[in-house]
Amino acid sequence: MTLAVCADVGSTYTKAAVVDLAAGVLVGAAAAPTTVGSDVLRGLDAAATAATAGLGARAMPWYVCSSAGGGLRLAVIGYEALVTAQAGRRVGLSAGAHVVHTAAGRLDAAALTALRAARPDVVLLVGGTDGGDADTICHNATRLARARWRTPVVLAGNADVRAELIGLLEAAGVPVSGADNVLPRIGVLAPASARAAIRAVFLRHVIGGKRLSRGTRFTRLVRAATPDAVLTGVEVLADTIGGDLAVVDVGGATTDVYSVLTPDERATGPGREVAGSLWRARTVEGDLGMRWSAPGVVRAAVEERLLTDADDLGVAAARRAADPAFLAADDVERAVDARIATLAATVALRRHARGVATGERAGRDLRDVRLLVGSGGVLRHAPVDASGQVLAAVLADHAGGWALPRAARAVVDVDYVLAASGLLAEEHRTVAQALLRHHLGAQ
Repeated sequence: MTLAVCADVGSTYTKAAVVDLAAGVLVGAAAAPTTVGSDVLRGLDAAATAATAGLGARAMPWYVCSSAGGGLRLAVIGYEALVTAQAGRRVGLSAGAHVVHTAAGRLDAAALTALRAARPDVVLLVGGTDGGDADTICHNATRLARARWRTPVVLAGNADVRAELIGLLEAAGVPVSGADNVLPRIGVLAPASARAAIRAVFLRHVIGGKRLSRGTRFTRLVRAATPDAVLTGVEVLADTIGGDLAVVDVGGATTDVYSVLTPDERATGPGREVAGSLWRARTVEGDLGMRWSAPGVVRAAVEERLLTDADDLGVAAARRAADPAFLAADDVERAVDARIATLAATVALRRHARGVATGERAGRDLRDVRLLVGSGGVLRHAPVDASGQVLAAVLADHAGGWALPRAARAVVDVDYVLAASGLLAEEHRTVAQALLRHHLGAQ
C-alpha cells in the first residue's frame, strides 16, 4: 500500500487518518489532545503514531491542516460596507478565516485603533472595481504605511493601483501580498486569487507567528487552515455528487456551515447581488458551540423561539462553558449534548440560508440541496440514531423562515474524511473523490 497521513490539529483535539492512496480508503485513524500548552507536535505525533500502529514502519507523506491557537483571524477593509467590504468578508470566510473585524470607507485614527484592537492575523485590503474608485484604497494603504503596520496585508482591490500600493506598503516595511480584485466589476465576485493569497500568508506568517511549536517542522507540515481544507473537501464532494449540498459542523466554540450551490444565471440580472454571489460559501457562528459557546446556543434558541424555558438547559450550557473539557458520561448528559447540538445546527442553518451570516439580501437557496452532511465530534461520536435525529430536526425546520431542501439525504462524516479529502485534493484529486464515495456514500 502507498499510504499518507492526513491530520487536523484542532483547538482541542488532533485527528489523524491514514489513507491508502491506491484504494482511496482509510486504513487507520486516531485522535489525541492538542498540546497547545507545550508543543503541538506532541499531540500531532501521538495521534499519527496511534493511527499508523500496525501498518509497518515506512515513510509516509504528511498532509496537515490546523486551527490551533484560534485559527486565522482576518480583518477586512473595503470601500463600501455593502459592496467591496461585504465581498471581502465573503472571500475571507471562504479562505478559512474567522473574520474578526470589518471596516468600510477611509480609515481615520479611531478606525485604526479599532483595527488594532481586533488583533487580526491578516488584513484583507480591498476597494474599488477595476477601473473604478481608487481614492479610498489608496488612502487606506497610505494610512497603514504611515502607521508602520506590521500585520500581513493581502491587497485585493482595484487592479489599476495594485502595483503602486504594493510598492508603497513594501517601502514602509508592511508585509504585503498582491491578489486579483475580489470584485473586478459590480456583481462579479472572484475569490480564488485572494483565497490563495490568504492561504499563503497563513502558512508563511500565522502558523509560525503563533509559536505553537518550537522548531520549524510544524510550519513545514501545515498546508492550510482547517476550514479552508474542509471547504475544499466540500467542493470536491459537490463535484462528485454533481449537485447542491450543505455541511453543518458543530464544534466546541463555533458552528460552521458550508454550502455549494449550482450557479444561477438569474444572479447576473437586474436583481443580482452588487457584492457578487459566492456559490461555494462558508459561514462561522461564533456564538454557537458545544462547550465554550454553549450559553450562546441557549440565548440564540430563545431568540429564535426554539426554546420557551431555557432554565435547565441554560444551567447545563453554563457548566459546559466553564469546563470545555467536560465529557458526557451518562445518557442524561448525552441527551443534553444532543439537544444543544440540535439547536446549534438549526440556528446556524437558519442564519446561513436567510443570508444573515453571508450578508446576501436574498439568502442562500438551499431547496436543491441533495446531501446534508453533519460533522463535529458531538455527531461523530454519538450513536447513529442520535446523530440522525439532529440532522432530521434541521431538515424539518418548517418554522425557520427558510426554504428547506426538497429531497435531501443526511449523513454524518463519522470518519472525518472531508478534511482529509480537502488536503489531498490538489495532488490526489481522484483519491479524494474515492475517499468521499467510500466513506460518505457520495455517488
